[in-house]
Amino acid sequence: MSETKELYSSFVNPFLIESNRPMPDEMAVIGAGNIGPDIAYYMRTGAPEKKLYLVDVVEEPLKKAEERFKGYAQKALSRKILSQEQVDQVLGNIVYTTDYSQIKNCKLVIEAATEDLNIKKKIFAQLEEIVSEDAVLTSNTSSIPADQIFTGMKHPERSTVTHFFAPAWRSMAVEVVRWDTLDPEVLNFLIWFFANTGKAPVVTKNVFSFLLNRIFENWTNEAAVLLDKATTFEVDDVAEEFVGAGPFFVLEMAGGNPLTYESQLRRMAERKCYEPPKIFNSVKSWNLKKRGEKVEMPDAHRSWIRDRLIGLVFSQCFDIADRNIGTRSDLNFGSLIALGFKKGVFDTMADMGAEEVKRIADAFVAERPGYPVPTKPIDEYLDFSRDILVDDKNGVRIITIRRPQAANALGWGTAPEILAELKKGAADPNVKGFILTGYGQKAFCAGADISGFVDAFDNKEAGVGLAKGNSEMLHYMDQMTKPIVAAVNGLAMGGGVETMLRCHSVVANKKAFFRLPEITLGILPGMGGCVIPYRKWPHAAETFHEMIGKGKVMKSAEAREIGIINHLVDSYSEMIDVAMQEVERLQGNIPRISDAPVDIPEFVVPDQPAAINGDPLSKEVLTVIADVINRGAKTEGLYNALEINYDRSGDTHCLEDSKEGVMAFLQKRKPNFKK
Repeated sequence: MSETKELYSSFVNPFLIESNRPMPDEMAVIGAGNIGPDIAYYMRTGAPEKKLYLVDVVEEPLKKAEERFKGYAQKALSRKILSQEQVDQVLGNIVYTTDYSQIKNCKLVIEAATEDLNIKKKIFAQLEEIVSEDAVLTSNTSSIPADQIFTGMKHPERSTVTHFFAPAWRSMAVEVVRWDTLDPEVLNFLIWFFANTGKAPVVTKNVFSFLLNRIFENWTNEAAVLLDKATTFEVDDVAEEFVGAGPFFVLEMAGGNPLTYESQLRRMAERKCYEPPKIFNSVKSWNLKKRGEKVEMPDAHRSWIRDRLIGLVFSQCFDIADRNIGTRSDLNFGSLIALGFKKGVFDTMADMGAEEVKRIADAFVAERPGYPVPTKPIDEYLDFSRDILVDDKNGVRIITIRRPQAANALGWGTAPEILAELKKGAADPNVKGFILTGYGQKAFCAGADISGFVDAFDNKEAGVGLAKGNSEMLHYMDQMTKPIVAAVNGLAMGGGVETMLRCHSVVANKKAFFRLPEITLGILPGMGGCVIPYRKWPHAAETFHEMIGKGKVMKSAEAREIGIINHLVDSYSEMIDVAMQEVERLQGNIPRISDAPVDIPEFVVPDQPAAINGDPLSKEVLTVIADVINRGAKTEGLYNALEINYDRSGDTHCLEDSKEGVMAFLQKRKPNFKK
């Protein structure tokens, strides 16, 4: 059984799930102390039209929770994240109560009380006497296995652990525990529910501390162990190479000392090495360095702390992978969205290389005997897709770009992963075609990672290589004999648009929109975006001139009228269904991009170029774009025209205006173009 099938009941992309339960009209959160109100606020923003109860045994935390909600909503209003109407809806239709009987009609109840097994068991026994048998009951415990909480209940099959991460109203991550008694349809419902209310759920086996928390709790535990030879200042400073905030800063912020201690005590049932240091019970507040302050220490001492901290992480990764506690893809993804790592944990390994990872792993276990060690070559742990999810449905392979933290933008490895999956499917007689889509309901793909452009400044050859490398997947799509359909679930920008245009058919949500914003960054669409649209839809050349030359946004209705989109839909599920039909329609009838030159209006560079919003643009870069569009349209042979696009993209890497535009984007300021 694959690592995915052992964990997920059906699809790994939760938006493909068709739940046999509707979205609950009434829901409840038990516990208004620490994380409970944040879970409740997430549920209000994720399903504001539904009724929510926040329950506690005393009034005071309920009153504080109500004030907390108002503060969150006001901040969202001031930042224009929510409108006043949305704020009123979020803050309305919520009941703060000490009376459990009021939640009798709730179909989903999430317990977020104190981390005490006996208290949790009493709460669920009480809930079973109040709610209906078909209500789903979950616990937000951070470390207690599901069987310890729910065994002995009348209907344990409808209960499991759903572990949120702070701040729960904002963090995308939530762990859903799959345990032996859980009904697979309840698991599917929870994955579906969380995904459709703004979370990015991952499934984990029923073990102590689950998937992501195994990393976090051991990380903070190891930090405390290091205090026999290091200071809190030193440990946090070294840790900031890998995470946004060091372990002691996070412990202080979350008040996590007793939780870490108790969790590690439980984990000693697995391995004695997990024993927590007693300092957790004697320190209420850690002495912290200032954020961003650098701490001076000998290089050898820094290296020792570094090896111990990252060695601990690697040890847990090996154990998780060997036991399939969660998929490696979920662990890599979760380390980014839940734990605040700057790079996915397996990406960090890949950057270091197998030899260095093995050195660190050996050094770590030499000092910390009993911890998990790799049981196979390091490279085998790294052989998996980080950025995509792969599902099969009725002979169609559905590839989902899962990078919601970056609006599903193409990372350094995304296109190669898609390409590899296309090649696998092409060789599989059971696969009749492909659907390419994005994770969630907001973005199909926000383009390519612009940071790669910086690495190729003043190097035309590297710039050309970057454009061609990103386009290898697109070249393969051009030649495929099995259809690939783009299912555009939200915005598509830059490289996302260029990828969509190379698919053999496009199905899009009516709310989707498209933009080629490169000119506002002082660059051009480098993957063929100045050639392909004119070859496929020459009648819309003037529209493409505005998109490429002014950054104009194209809405889905206009794209449908031009012929870019084959079908418009209202929902994610309808989008996938129609895309499946398109795969069937295109069997043996795949459209090809013309090799012949096209007759289009000339692209003319204005004297004082400006974007659609009036911002000034670089005339120097627009002159390059004009050359690509005008020459490319007249060139015989599609790939000859694309070579012009790649070559001139390389030229922009050496232009001062291009460097200015890219750096301005990364520094979140407006560019000051000189030419």
